[in-house]
Amino acid sequence: MDTQSLQAFLAVADSASFSRAAEQLHLTQPAVSKRIAVLEDQIGARLFDRIGRRVTLTEAGRVLLPRARQILVMVDDSRRALGNLTGDIGGSLTLATSHHIGLHRLPPLLKAYTHTHPEVSLDLRFLDSEQAYQGVLDGELEMAVVTLAPHPDPQLDVVPVWDDRMCFVCAHDHPLAARGRLTLHELCAFDAVLPGPMTFTRTLIEARFASAGLTLPVVLSTNYLETLKMMTAIGLGWSLLPERLVAGELHELAVDHPSIHRSLGYLAHKSRSLSNAARAMLALLEASRDEASRDSRHKIG
Repeated sequence: MDTQSLQAFLAVADSASFSRAAEQLHLTQPAVSKRIAVLEDQIGARLFDRIGRRVTLTEAGRVLLPRARQILVMVDDSRRALGNLTGDIGGSLTLATSHHIGLHRLPPLLKAYTHTHPEVSLDLRFLDSEQAYQGVLDGELEMAVVTLAPHPDPQLDVVPVWDDRMCFVCAHDHPLAARGRLTLHELCAFDAVLPGPMTFTRTLIEARFASAGLTLPVVLSTNYLETLKMMTAIGLGWSLLPERLVAGELHELAVDHPSIHRSLGYLAHKSRSLSNAARAMLALLEASRDEASRDSRHKIG
């Protein structure tokens, strides 16, 4: 089996479309079909059922899918391990991050990295943290800088870099803004706008309210924190947003409850050999972690 045919197979399986797979691989659709046909000839089984415009995996395709991912990850890992022998920092680095971290945490690091290592081709992908986790687990991403899961997968190296304090906020003209100290129970009498139900941040928030026997009164949700900020600012409900995002533009509520913090950091697969380009990025992230730790100790002192 050649890697090009396996890449075509995965692209079609993931997109459920030969045309979308062709766009993703920058090939023509006949070229993708030919690679799949070659692979089917090699294994002696049909990999896809094509009914109208629907493309679905056959039983043979479902059996091959995880093995194809493993083979390509091993090939990619071997290339990186051999490339690392020279000690050069170059090539490409596929780095995933969330929109919030990409806007509010990474810019200084990316500036320093690209200045120090101009020979590295940086493939920066903006994804939800949950998607990035899966991408690293599947071997599609070398590393990610995201909101960390409350219960990380043991296959991953997960390293906190920044502590993100979440603030209870509302619009300046919201009825809650005129209130004094509030309990979680009192908050639940008003509509909330919060991150989507499948996000790590929402899971963290729900756990706090559930421990108090409360159900969140969510009327609107989105995975984009900047959109949540806008919805809060126009009075659609109260929210919980990162301290850096609030910056005095919203009214911060005084709530009788311990602060809710989420961890932001990086993750990589324990079984993969990181490229020299990735290791250089990790060094910058570790330096940021040390700096954040010193700042935290200074505030406490």
